[in-house]
Amino acid sequence: MSATDEALDNARTTYEQHVGTCRQCRADGAACAVAKVHLRTYNNARRDHLRATGGATPRG
Repeated sequence: MSATDEALDNARTTYEQHVGTCRQCRADGAACAVAKVHLRTYNNARRDHLRATGGATPRG
């Protein structure tokens, strides 16, 4: 697994785990500030993955 693949998987997992366990995210039905940071990190990792693979769609 390449570094960009691993970064993408880690960022997605971190975001999904946070949203699934965060009391504020679940109660409000909207992303809290921390979830927004995790989502931004995931989007950046996805963008890096697309650049590194020449536009190939991420696995997840």
